Amino acid sequence: MLRSGAKDGRIEKHYLALVKGVWKNERQHVKARLQKFHTASGERRVAVDQDGQEAHTVFKLVKRFPDASLLDAEIKTGRTHQIRVHLSHVGFPILGDDKYGDFGLNKQLQKRGLKRMFLHAHRLAFDHPASGERIDIHCPLPIELESYLETLAAPSSAFNVISRN
Repeated sequence: MLRSGAKDGRIEKHYLALVKGVWKNERQHVKARLQKFHTASGERRVAVDQDGQEAHTVFKLVKRFPDASLLDAEIKTGRTHQIRVHLSHVGFPILGDDKYGDFGLNKQLQKRGLKRMFLHAHRLAFDHPASGERIDIHCPLPIELESYLETLAAPSSAFNVISRN
């Protein structure tokens, strides 16, 4: 049986992520193998490990802010926590990420309006199995994430706490 999916390029999955730091490249591929493990408390985690499974994410810069960057993340493979671990691995943790992020910064950002991880599935595209027609589904940012982006563009940004760390 022939299976279709992200690995063969027929399904596109795109996410928006707001990360700490100023992303330099307009487009960047991250290929780092990922290995699942469990913490002493039994929580499932993932780490970059040469013995792990192949994982590939393509990041495109959407918008730069003074201390943060909004990225489009297209996953080419579908691994657990792939986007979160890849971004943390390259030094750009997702804001609000309670597993792989900057925990001190996240606490400060919660007080300034970011109450959740800034990662959002915003686009899915695939070929309809019966007609072959390309289906392209878009999902706008939730209002709380859109509102938070607006605070970053304000002259006295609620995000400038990063520059003091």
